[in-house]
Amino acid sequence: MEELQSLRRDIDAIDRELMELFRRRMDVTAQVGEYKRAHGIPVLDQERERQVLQSKGELAGEELRPAAVTLFQTIMALSRRQQRDRAGQGTDNPGVRRWQEAQHNARLPVNAPRVAYQGAPGAYSEQAALNFFGPDTATEGLEQFEDCFLALRKGRADYAVLPIENSSTGAIRQIYDLLTQYECYMVGETTVKVEHCLMALPGASLDTITHVYSHEQGLFQCERYLNARPDWNQVPQADTAGSAQMVADSGDLTKAAICSARAAELYGLTILARGINHNSHNTTRFVVVSPRLELRPGADKVSTLFVLPHEAGSLHEILTVFNIHGLNMVKLESRPLPQRSWEYMFFLEFTGAPDDPAVGDALHELAQTTGEFRVLGWFPSNLD
Repeated sequence: MEELQSLRRDIDAIDRELMELFRRRMDVTAQVGEYKRAHGIPVLDQERERQVLQSKGELAGEELRPAAVTLFQTIMALSRRQQRDRAGQGTDNPGVRRWQEAQHNARLPVNAPRVAYQGAPGAYSEQAALNFFGPDTATEGLEQFEDCFLALRKGRADYAVLPIENSSTGAIRQIYDLLTQYECYMVGETTVKVEHCLMALPGASLDTITHVYSHEQGLFQCERYLNARPDWNQVPQADTAGSAQMVADSGDLTKAAICSARAAELYGLTILARGINHNSHNTTRFVVVSPRLELRPGADKVSTLFVLPHEAGSLHEILTVFNIHGLNMVKLESRPLPQRSWEYMFFLEFTGAPDDPAVGDALHELAQTTGEFRVLGWFPSNLD
């Protein structure tokens, strides 16, 4: 035990030396920041940082190279933060300007809103809209996800409620892609517990069915149940409730749909089996999308998107930002960039209150470290 205590005292002594060297280094980087401010030089010089990290790794030797690179990535991120404070940079960044303009043009929540969703009445998206805005809300089901974004752009709807991820099947990739194409903002979120039911016309039975219709997600979430009946043909449709409506209109006892129990009631169908999704905790997260930013009371989640350069360490650089500022990252999703092989758009969400200065600092650093940076919204978490 005495030997361990002696080793710990050695570590403490080394740490004191390291702290003194760290203070000296930060004093010098502060002077660098002053110089950059005086001469209008950007804080971030990626080529210079790559060279520094390479040289530090070589100095450390093969065994300690990865650890040394990680250490100096963190130190350099702290230096950049300090230099930005000294240089006063940030507002000249396109991503920061875009965010500040959105804040300037932010609106209050709309009273008695018109809400669009994808699908027919009885869809889970409609249920999400009613859960968020109230049972008397004016809702309109549209055929495609993109139709909802177009309705926002053209002023035909105040909000759209769209599914963005499912606890069983993951991200709804079309929504992420559309968020990159349209200048819209997330202003809220809600969840709907999904209980898929197999339904058909009165008089139909499991023995009469030959074709089952639903959205591709609905079919996938009920894969185990359907695979036990290989003679059934699975037919993807635009949405679950639309499948129920189609079966009701067909008059065909060989057709069945997978949808919510509410859809069966709306379209006069008989439920042949309940809860056929293999995950009993199957839940879909929906986001409330607006054509303008809103900063609602209780906002504590920030959603962003950005492009990273296709090079080693670029994602680690982003993670370092959150580590330094003590912020909790709750979601990271990537989508490939069209016509740019092996490059990706990242969607990142983290928690933070509007009055927390660490959040503002982190957003500035993200904007300066990434490309095509956007803040997609700041809204209250609601994943219960």
